[in-house]
Amino acid sequence: MMTAALDSTHAKFFRTFPRIRYTQRQLYNLVADVNSYHFFLPFCTSSRVLTPPPPGGFTTDEPYEVEAELKVGFMGMNESYVSLVRCRPWESVQAIATSSTPLFKHLETTWGFQPASASSPHPTNAATPPIATDAEPGPNKGPTLLSIDLDYQFVNPLHAVVSKAAFERVSGMMVQAFEKRCLEVYGKGKE
Repeated sequence: MMTAALDSTHAKFFRTFPRIRYTQRQLYNLVADVNSYHFFLPFCTSSRVLTPPPPGGFTTDEPYEVEAELKVGFMGMNESYVSLVRCRPWESVQAIATSSTPLFKHLETTWGFQPASASSPHPTNAATPPIATDAEPGPNKGPTLLSIDLDYQFVNPLHAVVSKAAFERVSGMMVQAFEKRCLEVYGKGKE
């Protein structure tokens, strides 16, 4: 797994590229299911879609947007905020905080899904044998190279200091919790 954290005095940026043993469609369906975020996002205590589903429902093949409320709890802080969630089936899910919150000045998360090649990074270690891939890529083929981009800035500088100390641990927890959710929902995935 490749991970990068860029640090400045203002905004924080995190990016990771784990190779996951599930199809693009499977990973996308988990992330597009906003009401289930509390199952795999660390510190998310609840989430709910506020706007009506798109025509064709949440499993549509067409891109769509919804508004969602997320509640988070971390180190005694409990906050809620509204995000605009943009879904591009089997390609990406982007969530941008739109409401003012005393916690974040800016928060944007993008989950991307693309077919993994034999040279793609692996989430466990470099010594792991390559995962067999299907001959033709597509949303129903596996494995998938997952990209997670997290761009945020806290309102309170104290929150920024606290988060910096816990950043690597939290980012690792995010990937592990997502992989655990994949295993719970889909089993072992494609070998």
